[in-house]
Amino acid sequence: MGILYFKKIQPQAILPHRATPGSAGYDLHACVAEQVVVLPGETVRIPTGLCAALEGAGDAVLLIYARSSLAVNHGLTLPNCVGVVDSDYRGEIIVALTNQGKETYTIQPEERIAQLVVTPVFLPEVREAQSLPETERGAGGFGSTGRK
Repeated sequence: MGILYFKKIQPQAILPHRATPGSAGYDLHACVAEQVVVLPGETVRIPTGLCAALEGAGDAVLLIYARSSLAVNHGLTLPNCVGVVDSDYRGEIIVALTNQGKETYTIQPEERIAQLVVTPVFLPEVREAQSLPETERGAGGFGSTGRK
């Protein structure tokens, strides 16, 4: 199992929590003193006021995903699709958000802005190869397996 520790670096920071017992992710909240206006096409960095450490979970990573309600209803998503918090990072967790919508969106203090998912990481040894094993698909790329 393991323990996910959070250190508040801002007193008003909100510890992440799961909204329901079936939630895969922990909600991350904006740790801002006042509203943050995000114009269409603009990217902002929103602090959470938290640092994290995952202990006893072996090789794992914290992944930050957009909240589906913000993405679908307002076009607010992560510019890199998924944020990565490496296991040895101890700085503040910052959430980058891009407004891909057509309307301005205003982030409120303490608003839930993203979700944090703990994911195992497989770290194989890396070696150079002169050839790779053949497969039925081979080097077929985008769309090579058809649509149906």
